[in-house]
Amino acid sequence: MLKDFELWFITGSQHLYGPETLEQVAKHSQAIASELDKSKELPVKVVFKPVVKTAEEIYEVVVEANNTPACIGIITWMHTFSPAKMWISGLNALQKPFLHLHTQYNRDLPWSEIDMDFMNLNQAAHGDREFGYMSSRLRLQRKVIVGHWQDAEVQRQIGVWSRAAAGWQEMQTLKVARFGDNMRNVAVTEGDKVDAQIKLGFTVHGFGIGDLLEEINRVSDADIDSLVEKIEKEYQVADELKKGGARHESLRESAKIETGLRSFLDKGGFKAFTTTFEDLHGLKQLPGFAVQRLMADGYGFGAEGDWKTAALLRAMKVMSEGLTGGTSFMEDYTYHFHPDGQKVLGSHMLEVCESIAEKQPVVEIHPLGIGGKEDPIRSIFTVKPGQAINASVVDMGNRFRLIVNEVEVVPLDMPMPKLPVASALWVPKPNLNIGASAWILAGGAHHTVFSQNISAECMECFAEMADIEYLLIDDNTSLFDFKKELKWNNMYYHMQQRI
Repeated sequence: MLKDFELWFITGSQHLYGPETLEQVAKHSQAIASELDKSKELPVKVVFKPVVKTAEEIYEVVVEANNTPACIGIITWMHTFSPAKMWISGLNALQKPFLHLHTQYNRDLPWSEIDMDFMNLNQAAHGDREFGYMSSRLRLQRKVIVGHWQDAEVQRQIGVWSRAAAGWQEMQTLKVARFGDNMRNVAVTEGDKVDAQIKLGFTVHGFGIGDLLEEINRVSDADIDSLVEKIEKEYQVADELKKGGARHESLRESAKIETGLRSFLDKGGFKAFTTTFEDLHGLKQLPGFAVQRLMADGYGFGAEGDWKTAALLRAMKVMSEGLTGGTSFMEDYTYHFHPDGQKVLGSHMLEVCESIAEKQPVVEIHPLGIGGKEDPIRSIFTVKPGQAINASVVDMGNRFRLIVNEVEVVPLDMPMPKLPVASALWVPKPNLNIGASAWILAGGAHHTVFSQNISAECMECFAEMADIEYLLIDDNTSLFDFKKELKWNNMYYHMQQRI
């Protein structure tokens, strides 16, 4: 869907410089917008908009951006000096994320030819500072990127920001279906859904498991046959689950659940959902394999009623479109505390997305000690070694907090033949001791969104767009400084509370 999104490139100037200079400004702006639009670093379109020279023109283009669903944000640049009082009404009206690109058309100074005509035309060095002052005076969240527009690093940074903007856009219309309630007595998966809608945009809709069962029971045998045939072609399916096998009916039941669940979500326009193993009345098995396959198709998911993680996963799925690697629901499950290398084994009962699988998953059936239902189907795999992040959104009472921990996925020390679930083994940065301590001090959830392709940089951009607290745990984290950051943030957000 990213190819349908647009960033509007808006250049500021004024009538002071005359028509000849303004013609050059427009020409240069078009060239920059066209170059960015063609860049492989940007997954979305970049659209040139006419140079704005008055407060009226600025306000009109901002309102147009607000009312254009395809526009997910604006890029601003002051080619010349653009008196910033002209921008007040427009910036006050802006409802989309914006990026301030501090660049200039020419990369190098024309040393032997530079004159005052050149100086009058190329004033971004101080024109952007004037614009920056007004943006700061208005207390606006924005991204500032400095450098020449043809530089690969500049284009990479714009691309990262554009992915965060796409995720933010998705949040504004996202509907999360919540089957059953929260897992009983669990704290971190709860939260203020009204405040989440006000702050983050998405809505949470609760349904009894009976509503889902009605849709599942409408699934035809022909639809089940079709999906089972597809599964047997796409996976290494255990013999006992194949047609004619002793437990083939369990695979058919999983296919029935998936078809009904997918139909329910699609009919209601839901792109994320939650389940809980404490509310399975009428279901024959926990919908594990169905959830894995739906996540692989881009749906957000949160176990045990975790609607915040479900929404974040969906947004990050959108952000990651076209990138190598995957993004999944995850949980820090158990530790390897050996002194030669302390590690985390990440997994869940069943629901880990196949997009992060290193090799083709195998489909098997095994007992599950909780839920009180028939043995569930699941796909089993391990995750490819490499860099990744774990991200968590938690409700701190007076604000939402986004916590990100960079991790390094490593190979298994030894095979785990008796663990029939998808799993990943990683080392949190800077190490397990500091990483886990910082996560716990920050109140990070036990559920996370694990991503091989979305960076901490992208998540920081997302947090700025949402105007929520952001905490990063990485190689540079020290607990001494991290504790101070938590104290400063608590004071800041206490002073910022709505009255």
